[in-house]
Amino acid sequence: MSFTEVTLELLSGFAVTCQLFILTLIFAIPLGLLISFGTMSKFSPVKYFFKVIVWIVRGVPLMLQIFIVFYVPGFFGITFLDRFPSALVAFVINYACYFSEIYRAGIEAVPHGQTEAGLVLGMTRRQIFTHVTLQQVIKRIIPPMGNEIITLVKDTALARVISVIEITKKAEFFADKAIIWPLFYTAVFYLVFVGVLTLLFGYLEKKQSYYKI
Repeated sequence: MSFTEVTLELLSGFAVTCQLFILTLIFAIPLGLLISFGTMSKFSPVKYFFKVIVWIVRGVPLMLQIFIVFYVPGFFGITFLDRFPSALVAFVINYACYFSEIYRAGIEAVPHGQTEAGLVLGMTRRQIFTHVTLQQVIKRIIPPMGNEIITLVKDTALARVISVIEITKKAEFFADKAIIWPLFYTAVFYLVFVGVLTLLFGYLEKKQSYYKI
């Protein structure tokens, strides 16, 4: 096959990779914040419930989680999840739990005295979180969130284990026909994607640099 034909095939797989990446972020970022509130809850049953969930998800390989989401419902006669939605659910749950720990660390790093000062000034707890705590949390979590999001770009390749036709699965089709070089060509797509994200997070860090912690 020609270089152009291979490129077009890989681009179609890369579109699926980008779709999985974007949808995972859309759902995992807010879900991770909710889970972090759960792990910081003062109500012990809620707190330990979420802590156990986070512990399990972080302790089990993502590949196994994809298998569980895709295959286990079938044993109970549930077949409403296709391959791509199954991969998406596994990715969202996995990354939401990782994001939740980043959120928790960022929130707990803000001195508690600032909340007390806000209450003395007559601010509500929601106002304190929005205008005081959140501003500092954002600056603190940009680097670790950036690392996790860049990792997500590469982890999308795991969706191929349940035959989601993303870019590496497309390259495998060529390898099955003894055309090996497209496997290495996929690295260019990942490098460009990660390069763009690296520049983006570098820009965001500079935008937040005015806020000294």
